[in-house]
Amino acid sequence: MNLSENFTLEELTRSEAADRNGWDNTPNENEIENLKRLAGLLQDVKAAVGGKPVMINSGFRSKLVNDSVGSKDTSQHRLGCAADIRVPGMKPREVVEACIAASVPFDQIILEFDSWTHISVPNSPETPPRGQRLIIDRQGTRAYS
Repeated sequence: MNLSENFTLEELTRSEAADRNGWDNTPNENEIENLKRLAGLLQDVKAAVGGKPVMINSGFRSKLVNDSVGSKDTSQHRLGCAADIRVPGMKPREVVEACIAASVPFDQIILEFDSWTHISVPNSPETPPRGQRLIIDRQGTRAYS
């Protein structure tokens, strides 16, 4: 099922942990609506990086999948509002910089461990994006600079 021109439900719900353990990682109707908004944001990311492929490391996570990766229940991944991405040929910091420069309307963008970029939409369609920019690494969480 296509959620946008370049992103599918399958790629935004795929999980190695779920596949390996036979766990269900199927989103409900509300979560699918959130994933559609997220796919729209990822289209903006794709444009910001010059049309390069945007690879999804992690999108929607059921509670079981989310728990298995050690994430909090408050994670936007649980709602279908966040994705961890990488762009082949670009460093995660370059992806963050491209999104900021292009004014991609993200709720959060996080440079995580200099290994991937987390990006999200607000938890509800009525809420405006916060535009929050963060870094998470061994030193902790802090404002992106």
